[in-house]
Amino acid sequence: MASTTGKNRSILAGLVAPVTETPTVERGAPATERLSTRLTGLARVTSGDVKEKTLKLVDPARCRMWSRHNRRYDLLNEASCADLLESLRSQGEQEFPAIVRRVEDDPAFDYEVISGARRHWSVSYLRNVEHREIRYLIEERELTDEQAFRLADVENRARQDISDYERALDYRHAVETFYGGVAQRMAERLEVPKAWLSRFLDLGKLPTDVVEAFGDPRQLKERHARTLKPLLADDASRPKVMAEAKRLAGVQAAAVASGKGLLDPAKVVTLLVKASAAPASAKKPTAKGVMNVTNEAGATLFTLARKGAKRVVLELSLDAEASNADFQAAFARELDRVRPKA
Repeated sequence: MASTTGKNRSILAGLVAPVTETPTVERGAPATERLSTRLTGLARVTSGDVKEKTLKLVDPARCRMWSRHNRRYDLLNEASCADLLESLRSQGEQEFPAIVRRVEDDPAFDYEVISGARRHWSVSYLRNVEHREIRYLIEERELTDEQAFRLADVENRARQDISDYERALDYRHAVETFYGGVAQRMAERLEVPKAWLSRFLDLGKLPTDVVEAFGDPRQLKERHARTLKPLLADDASRPKVMAEAKRLAGVQAAAVASGKGLLDPAKVVTLLVKASAAPASAKKPTAKGVMNVTNEAGATLFTLARKGAKRVVLELSLDAEASNADFQAAFARELDRVRPKA
């Protein structure tokens, strides 16, 4: 009888072993308690209360990012993944699985990551840089692209480590790809207010020059787009905002190159708003057909002289007390003025 009971217990253990949500029991618990716990877990699966999941540990090099993953993988680094790296080092393993689907079109990869880019980057870093024996924990699912988008959105919507701009780009692409460009339809599928979604779609539509004015796109917030949207929609203020954005982009690039910190996002917004209210350019007539272009301080930057209907001659004032950014911003404004259709 004892032999038969032991055999039955082994069969039951084999049946319920894959159930990941079964409550854990301490190794020293009585055999009857272990059997009871497993039977309870099996009953929960049978009733539908618990879904069976099969998790795998794999080499992250065999996993690629889904082309529509909503996180900028190229921007991940030790700083942005510091909390996750510390957790992996202390625990020696990944706590939550990444969501993946099978790859059929590329022999170099077995899976593509739908949700779990930071986990993938961190595990790869620990393996390749610190030479730790750690593997990537995944859960494989069968998903359409639209299902993958919604799953990734739910996974990341409440996270603080994914930026508004990354999410906005994801939404902008998804509304056209999956929902025929209809924001209301997409909002219903995501179960979010249309007004909330529209604000992120506006953020995703910001011109490239404006995005680059912030230096790091992850600094852009949905509230920034709300402030800038009416200025960019106005024919009078848009050229001035765009010119200032180009100037600020140069300032930010120079700061990165020299190792200095980027301008605070709030400062960037303030400067863009201020530029929208400034005169398009300070121009003083000199000789007939010649315009004198100055910066805000009144320093002459260059003159513009018409030479027929299709030519303008520009003469730079190289000794002007002004920065190169002043010249660039003024030139951009004047170019937009003399070649509006271009």
